Amino acid sequence: MNSSPGNVKTALVLPGGGARGAFQAGVLKALAELLPRDRSNPFPVISGTSAGAVNSVVLASRAQHFRSAVAELERVWGHFHCNHVYKTDHWTMLKSSAHWMSSLVLGGWLVGAPKSLLDNTPLRNLLSSNLHLPRIRDAIDDGYLEAVAVTAAGYSSARSTTFFEAVPEQAGWERTRRLGKQVDLHLDHLMASIAVPMVFPPVCIGNEYFGDGAMRQATPLSPVVHLGADRILVIGIRDETGDKEPEAPGEPPSFGQIAGYMLDTLFMDGLYSDLERITRINEMLDSMPDATLDIGDMTMRPIDTMLIVPSQDLRELACKHRAELPFAIRALLRGVGSGSPGENRLLSFLLFEQAYTRELIDLGYRDAMNVKDELLDFVNGAEVPRLFAPSWIKKDLSAFT
Repeated sequence: MNSSPGNVKTALVLPGGGARGAFQAGVLKALAELLPRDRSNPFPVISGTSAGAVNSVVLASRAQHFRSAVAELERVWGHFHCNHVYKTDHWTMLKSSAHWMSSLVLGGWLVGAPKSLLDNTPLRNLLSSNLHLPRIRDAIDDGYLEAVAVTAAGYSSARSTTFFEAVPEQAGWERTRRLGKQVDLHLDHLMASIAVPMVFPPVCIGNEYFGDGAMRQATPLSPVVHLGADRILVIGIRDETGDKEPEAPGEPPSFGQIAGYMLDTLFMDGLYSDLERITRINEMLDSMPDATLDIGDMTMRPIDTMLIVPSQDLRELACKHRAELPFAIRALLRGVGSGSPGENRLLSFLLFEQAYTRELIDLGYRDAMNVKDELLDFVNGAEVPRLFAPSWIKKDLSAFT
């Protein structure tokens, strides 16, 4: 157990996950109701990737009033349609499909190589209209926030770059394949972080093109550790229970099934590995007399972590709402073999429709309320376990169980 002082610095980490990001809004909704109505942002440090980056920046830009920030998240997620995120009209989808087919057949000659499968200009317009990024600096200057970070992957450097806006004295960092760079966050940083490879177009920042931050983010907890976090609340977007081994070989996986598998790996496997790493470091440090370890000019210290993940399989929830996808997108998914239960994983990431996202918000709310006492203790700096997570995850993460 950790007896935490009142000035503990609690960080919030929001991984990516496409439409699954609505689950995070539900967890935050529960927390906002549990805290006093006029409470400001309870997380001095916030970090997000992909869809989690958007959620992070909304919270940071409204840090003066946590409940209103969460209400804005719930409003947007609860009224989503696919055409708010990417173009879904028949003509656009026909052009995109024809472009990809022509490029494959002609080797890029005449038509040129396509940049992405989907056009996410509607999402850029939505964010541009609803986000007020200069407010982040106001929140930092007024003491409501110390740092907010979004991560993207550089295609040329093959490096994970965390762009963060923070108090002036916060230093950046540089490690192998990892860079932390203090900037004034703007819309391109967000669009880069959510640019899922091949699905959405890459974004040029400076002299380099960037894509979804999860691609190179082997240590997704690292940014908040560099930014000084003492404890970390992570809101994931899948449970960690594996599927049963099939009784018979069946058909080979379709392209849609493989794409869903790749997105699932992209968004969550790095987080799970990083949680395991930090748990084992904690166990080593707690076995030492003063629970710290000096290495050169750096002091390693234990970091409390709390993980909240969906209690239900989001693939099953997505399958219930498959028919709500626009016809052009259903046709595209059918073309890549996304018509059987095995492809529900891909569907769960792309289904930006309000019936599905509202169900995810409700699930996140219930799952958070089921651990409300532990969640409040964690956020308020009370004594907590080094790791709070569902039992099946905690067993895998510990070195001694």
